[in-house]
Parts: sequence; C-alpha cells; structure tokens
Amino acid sequence: MDYVLRHATPEDAEAVVLMHTLAHEESYGHLLSPHFFAARRKAIPERVDRRRPYLEGPGPRILALDANNELVGLADAGTGREDDPPAPLELYSIFVLNRAQGNGLGQALLSAALGDSPAYLWVLEANVRAQSFYRRQGFRLDGARGVLPSEWENVPELRMVRD
Repeated sequence: MDYVLRHATPEDAEAVVLMHTLAHEESYGHLLSPHFFAARRKAIPERVDRRRPYLEGPGPRILALDANNELVGLADAGTGREDDPPAPLELYSIFVLNRAQGNGLGQALLSAALGDSPAYLWVLEANVRAQSFYRRQGFRLDGARGVLPSEWENVPELRMVRD
C-alpha cells in the first residue's frame, strides 16, 4: 500500500492524538495497566488542546496517511531535551499502527524525521521489537537507563544512539 508523508499542522491535533492513543494501546497494551489506557482516553480533549501549539512548533512533525487519507503513522524529532545529550537531535516518538506495519513505513518516517543525522531516542526496556527496529536503523544501546514518570507507571526505558 502507498502512503503519503506530510508535515503535521495544528488542524491535525485531534487525528494525531486519536492515532497516538491507539498506537499506545497496540504497542504497550502488555506493558501498562488498563487504568493507564482508560485515563489516556478520558484525557483526549485536553491532550488535543495541548497538541495544537506543539504542532505549530519547529522541528519535523511527520504524518503518514494511507490511501483513504487516514492517519496511520507519525514521527517527530527535535533538539535533544537532555542537559548533555549524546547527539544534537532526538527522536521524540515514532508510531505506526499495526495495520500499516511491515512495509517500510517506519523506516520512511524515521528518515523523514531524522535523515542520516546523528540522533538518540528513548525506548521502553520491554519493547524488544522497537529496539530491533532501531538497531536496523543504525542505533545502539549506550548504557543509559531511565524510568518514565508515575503517570506512565514508572516503566523502565533505555537510550539508543546513532552516530
């Protein structure tokens, strides 16, 4: 299937939040509690309001649309958010809905967001599939570990870096 990649706009906020919510459920359903997902769904209107100005900001905010013009993937990146980042560019997030996986869309989104630039990202420790994807894209674990905040149930995460 063919996909169209384009930059997000503030008008995409609701579609982005709804797709992001579904992607979290598909990707992390085995890692986070049903309560977490219920709270995320309940907060959709507030999350849409917060997302609009973010989508106006600088940095690549890339959307992938399928042949029906439905949002099936996203990637966003920007300046590293750490005090001493291992690379200047950080991949903030990348998600592809299950129904659109397995055809290179994730790689296309990653390339659109980062190009070949040195970059880093954080990935959930238990998300072995994502770690494998990132390794194929030239990232490696650098030994840094973190824990997501309590609203994300303190899930452990690992940092990966690409030179």
